[in-house]
Formats: sequence, structure tokens, C-alpha cells
Amino acid sequence: MNYEFHLKARIRLSGEIEDEVLRELEDPVKERINKGVPEGRGVSKIEMRADGTGIELEILSDRYLRAHDALLRIRKILSQELGKRRVGLRGIEIRDYTITMDESLNVRLKVPFIKEMRSANGKTTLKLDVGETEIEKRIPDRILNLIEEKKRAKEYGSKSEHWELVFESKKKDFKYNGDPTEEMIKRHWIKHGSCRGQWIYGPQITKLFRTFEKIVIKELLEPLGYHEMIFPKLVSWDVWKRSGHAKAIYPEIYYVCTPKTRDPEFWEDVMDYYKVTHEIPVELIKEKIEGPIGGMTYAQCPPFWVFLQGRTLPDDVMPIKIFDRSGTSHRYESGGIHGIERVDEFHRIEIVWIGTPEQVIEEAEKLREGYRRIFEEYLDLQWREARVTPWFMAQEGLTETHENKSVGTIDFEGYLPYKQNWLEFQNVSVNGDKYPKGFSVKLQSKKDLWSGCSGIGLERWAAVFLAQKGFNLDDWPEKLVKEIRELPEVFRFL
Repeated sequence: MNYEFHLKARIRLSGEIEDEVLRELEDPVKERINKGVPEGRGVSKIEMRADGTGIELEILSDRYLRAHDALLRIRKILSQELGKRRVGLRGIEIRDYTITMDESLNVRLKVPFIKEMRSANGKTTLKLDVGETEIEKRIPDRILNLIEEKKRAKEYGSKSEHWELVFESKKKDFKYNGDPTEEMIKRHWIKHGSCRGQWIYGPQITKLFRTFEKIVIKELLEPLGYHEMIFPKLVSWDVWKRSGHAKAIYPEIYYVCTPKTRDPEFWEDVMDYYKVTHEIPVELIKEKIEGPIGGMTYAQCPPFWVFLQGRTLPDDVMPIKIFDRSGTSHRYESGGIHGIERVDEFHRIEIVWIGTPEQVIEEAEKLREGYRRIFEEYLDLQWREARVTPWFMAQEGLTETHENKSVGTIDFEGYLPYKQNWLEFQNVSVNGDKYPKGFSVKLQSKKDLWSGCSGIGLERWAAVFLAQKGFNLDDWPEKLVKEIRELPEVFRFL
């Protein structure tokens, strides 16, 4: 896409200069401004006019040297030249900044720092509300990147080629045709927790969860040399900024706030209100807590990367293979919660591996082979694999980083007979250099460093397995029953 940048600004000075002095400076500015830019490109117009203790500027340019970058170059040149005359630069005022793109956007975009947007005659004009600080932080560039990202997101949402079937198992005889969540409620295996999208899991389903974990560790993680770690479950904004999730995570996280103080006197009115009314004064509490410091873990692996942040690793420790199963993940599912397979609070084994691109791709294939073996031998499922491109990777520009599609995700989907539909219940993702770059992790040899992750959702494994096999252990695969032995009966209700 082609852009035209039109910027008007005023540079404040520590003293007055004459027009004659400014005319002497025009040639050095024009000679140096387009340095490194293709001939005939960059700045096409520069006008400078002395205005007492300031210089009025007007710049017209193209995308090869955007006007705000040209302004910073001019500031540097003038600082050097005027310094010889004992005149300093005091700051920049942006009078007007307009960017025109040769495309008519057919949607209205609400983007920070844009005070006006209009489309006509196949072009779109943006009027920016920015100052010197925003120019220095390259905010105009980020605005244009954001617009491009929103366009890609719209195109991505309308395409089907981000889902590609790569394997489908043999059809299986289903032993059950009901909704497993409803059956577990009737059997008192599970009960809704006090929060939305949350379940309390009884001894039977918990035993099934733990058996899944035991099988995964015995058949997959231990043979492949994985080591267990404990990842934080409270994630700060800095982690999400580095992982890329800060671009779009806001509608889906559970926020965490801290009290302004632990002083009981500060909280006395809250405590007294509850004692008198037996109601929680939520509005009063809001006044006594700080803004959110982050949220509960949404994707389990990002907070792990702080462990490696800013470090250089020797090549001989690669590949690194770790996993975490220490706590819950939380995701606000809006109106989409259903049964145990789509919840706000869920339990997962998160597998992470790190190495050279070749090592990461090879490990991903080993995990896929291991999952296939477990799904066939232990669970006897009807399932399929699909290659997908998660939107978080499209946001990071990773969709085209490897010509053979090695960067991306394989989803495993299990068939739900009662819905006559498929449920994604497992994945293997090769994330490329997304996390090593975001957290400044390097290899001693300077080779590329990649990572992968794979989340085993215990609720979804159970949802697929029980939907196909039901609740009679005689209908369950022999290898699984041998591992689980029996389901404990602890509670009876009158």
C-alpha cells in the first residue's frame, strides 16, 4: 500500500534566528535528509520559515522516509548546526499530521491517536493527534501497523484455509450417545462451583484425570526426557507484552487487583458494612483497590519465560524439555461456556520444548506420534488432526516464516456422538522464535532459537472419552482400565 505523509510542525528554540541563517541551513538539511533512501523517493517537499524563537516546518513525503522520521532527522541536523551558533532546540509542536493511503477502508476503525478518518475516491485520510513524545516512540508507525493488522484479521476471519485436515482415525463403535456432563451431574461426579464456568470434580472424575496424567507422563514425557517445573499462575502485564498476548487478550482474562493497603482501619468501613448488611459492598471495595497488575494465567507457558529472560544458553543443553501441571488456567469464555469442555477454570498439563528450529520441529513430531499412540491404545478414540494457523501467530507475522508450514499448530479433534460434531481437545504448536525473541533468550552459538508448546486439557480429554465410551468400565479399553483399576465411591446422598 502506498502512503503520503503531510506534516506541519514548529521547532521551539532557545533564542531567535534570522531568515538568512535558516536559508543557510536549508542546503545541509536537504542534502542529508534523504540519506539512504532510493533516488526519487522519501521527502519530496521541505519548507522552513523562521518565526522568532521557532522554526515553522512543512514536510511532504512517502513511505520510504515517513514525515515523522524526517522530522527527527531535521531536528538532529538543526541541533548540530544551530549549536555552532549557540542556539539550542527546546522541543517540537506538531501542528497538523495527515496520512493518506491509496485504499478506501470500508470499515470505521476506532484507533488511538486518530482524531479523524475519512474515505473518498479510493483513498483514506487519517488525521493524527500526536506530539513530540508520540513521534519519538514511533506511534504513527504503530497506528499504520495496527490498521494493517485489523485488515488481516478481517480477511483471516473470512478464510477457511487456516484449517487443513491432515489425518483421520478409523471410525469407532460408540458405546454411548448422551451428554457426559449431564450424566456426571446425575451421578454426583461433578457439581457447579460458586463461580461461572467452574466445576467441583468428585473422586471418580478426578481419578480419571489423574490416570490421564499418569499415562501421559509414563508413555510420553518420561521417555522423551521431560522435566517438571512449576509455572506462576498470576501473570503480569510485562509478561503479556513480551509474549504478544497484550495485543488482544483483554476480553478473555480474569483480572487481578491488589489492595491499596493492608491497614485494617482503611478497610474498616467495608468490614462494618458487611457486618451490618451481610452484603459485600463491591462499589466501596473498588475504591480501595489498585488497578489490575495483570491476570490469572490464560495461556500457561508465557510466565515460564521469565525464568530464561535475558539469558544466553549453551548449545549443549538443547533441546530443553519441561512441563507444568501445578494449577488451573482461567479464561473468560463469554457466552460460550458449556459442560466440562468449555469452562472458565480448567486443568492442563503444559508441555514446552526449546531448541534449534530442527530440534523443535523434530520434537513436535515425536509428541504427535505419542498422542496418536495414546489415543489409539489407551483411549480407543475416533479422532482427527488438522493443521491450523492460530490468530496469535498471525498477529505476530509468523504465518509465513517457514515455507513448509513448520511454524503453526496441529489440532487434535475428537468426535462427540451426542452433538454429531468435533471438539478440539489437544494441540501441538511450533511457535518459531516468538517467545525467545520476546523474552530476549539467545543461544551461545548465535543460531536461531525456537520453541514449541502443547497443552493437554484434562476436561476436554474426559469430555471426548466419556462421550464415546460412556460410564460402564466394561466398555472402556483394557489398557486404560488396568491403569485406573477402579473408580472410588466416596459420597452417598440421602
